Amino acid sequence: MVFLNHVADIDIAVSIVTISTSKWQKYGNIGIDELKKTDDESGKILVEMLGEKFLISKYRLVPDDMEAIRKAVLECLEVSDAVITTGGTGITPKDVTIEAVDPLIKKKLDGFGEIFRMLSYQQVRSAAILSRAMAGVRDGKAIFCLPGSPKAVKLGAELILDSLKHVISHARGLK
Repeated sequence: MVFLNHVADIDIAVSIVTISTSKWQKYGNIGIDELKKTDDESGKILVEMLGEKFLISKYRLVPDDMEAIRKAVLECLEVSDAVITTGGTGITPKDVTIEAVDPLIKKKLDGFGEIFRMLSYQQVRSAAILSRAMAGVRDGKAIFCLPGSPKAVKLGAELILDSLKHVISHARGLK
């Protein structure tokens, strides 16, 4: 982990949003208590990894639908300092997470997607070009959009663990 001595010591609450029509059709609108009974491995990884350092305030499962995604992210921003989505960042016609979330972001963190793809390239080579992972801030809060694969989620969670306090501190002018 990188030592950043100019990062404000703040408590951070995080929400997780899994985007998957198949899982949503199987489980419906579930919360964090029901997550452990599902096959949402990526959601479980995020809760486990990020829960070691941050409070997990909310979990949502939504279909690959722009309005449902946007609504879930906005709802989570009301109770969290950061929202991490998983799923729907690829290039298939049903992948609409980026299109749903992008208008919500006030300032993009292009470096997150660039570093994510660079590290992904080391693991999956040229398949990394298919990733549209991204991050940004809105009203002092962070939004991260990760792919749905468990391996990619672990990689993204590691980046978020290293940088989230720094991102929030800067977004709030606390640096």
